[in-house]
Amino acid sequence: MARDPHVPHRLRPEETAVDDLIPLREATRTWFAISLQTFGGPAGQIAVMQHKLVDEKRWIGQQRFLHALNFCTLLPGPEAQQLAIYTGWLLNGTRGGLIAGGLFVLPGVVALMALSAVYVRFGETDFVSALFAGVAPAVIAIVVSAIQRIARRALAHRALVAIAVAAFLALTVFSVPFPLVVLAAGVVGWLLGRWMPGISAGQAHGATDPGPPPLISDDTLHHELPSKRRSLTILVVGAVLWMAPVAAFALLVSSTDVFVDQGLFFSGAAVVTFGGAYAVLSYVAQQAVSVYHWLAPGEMVRGLALAETTPGPLIMVVQFVAFVGAYRHPGAFDPWVAAALASLLVTWVTFVPCFLFVLLGAPYVERLRHNPHLRAALTGVTAAVVGVIANLAVFFALHNLFDRAHEVDRGPVRLDVPVVSTWDPVAFGITGVALAVMFGRGWGPMRTLGLCAALGVVVYAVGPAR
Repeated sequence: MARDPHVPHRLRPEETAVDDLIPLREATRTWFAISLQTFGGPAGQIAVMQHKLVDEKRWIGQQRFLHALNFCTLLPGPEAQQLAIYTGWLLNGTRGGLIAGGLFVLPGVVALMALSAVYVRFGETDFVSALFAGVAPAVIAIVVSAIQRIARRALAHRALVAIAVAAFLALTVFSVPFPLVVLAAGVVGWLLGRWMPGISAGQAHGATDPGPPPLISDDTLHHELPSKRRSLTILVVGAVLWMAPVAAFALLVSSTDVFVDQGLFFSGAAVVTFGGAYAVLSYVAQQAVSVYHWLAPGEMVRGLALAETTPGPLIMVVQFVAFVGAYRHPGAFDPWVAAALASLLVTWVTFVPCFLFVLLGAPYVERLRHNPHLRAALTGVTAAVVGVIANLAVFFALHNLFDRAHEVDRGPVRLDVPVVSTWDPVAFGITGVALAVMFGRGWGPMRTLGLCAALGVVVYAVGPAR
């Protein structure tokens, strides 16, 4: 009996998957629906895909979904978006991966560009300043909450705690470059894996997967096998697409260096963003504020607050950095045109590598999954991420809870110390409220941001805003 072409074919374990297991139009609608719900950071974004793809649609099995997630955590960049690319590729081939990954970030790109424009135009008004005086302390609490969540999962051994502390001290006290910290953590993790093989052993995932059999079973392999020709083609095409816009600005624009500087800087940041957006933001904040002077010290946390309110990966905050930086250094361009161009350029160089990494590495995922050396290295990097995020919390607190700070530079020690007499009681109070509702009542980031923004407006109404 011929199979109804409108009914998706469920693959048996001995079969291999093919492109377009489901109609591309249906997959596109589903990915667009997912993209509008991707609030709450990577945990929330992964939960949305889990519910839609695994529990509701039954397009992919639980173990296969976790298998894809494990692969994506090995890569630099936002793992949730890379998981979307991988799953889209699994269901509809390269077209599916491009559509899934593109739609995953599109709503956030549009929303954050609009919010960045609002900030540039109205950010100095009393009302908007009052809003940011409320949301900045909330971001401090959100980052502290992220430290707790990741530490609980990542620091299961004293050696891993030591890596986290060392990473924090290296960044906060000795100003060691962020990429070097990540590289050293990976090497230490690899060495620990050789000496203590059990240190990187993850907890076994439950085998239960209730519901009807998924469209792609846990044992099904994608038909696209790894090959040198395929890998070389993807590598060359991806690299050209990645850097072509930066090269175009370098050749065609001479009135300002901001486009090339941002394009090169964020291209580099894209390949060291291990452990999620929080892990790389301390590096981005330090460079954007102290080296390139695209932002003032307190503005990075404001951009992060805006990114927290939009769908998509949190690393989208780099779009805010680019927008504000180019608006202030437009060269011969109109400031608004420069800001929009820089925003799109930085978005491009940040997310194109995600497609390159996933499409290049997906056929090798089965080999990567059980490689003990890679697992050990990743364990070290994940432990260091806890220290990196703690450094970010210190940076945000320093520039939002105090009005001034001074730099201590003695030998290898280089750190910023707050001027205690310039402490801001309102910021301290709102930070305390944010910590209380997040840790005491289990509030999420969006709800906490809303409450703290309201408190900032109330303070503005009864007295002078910060």
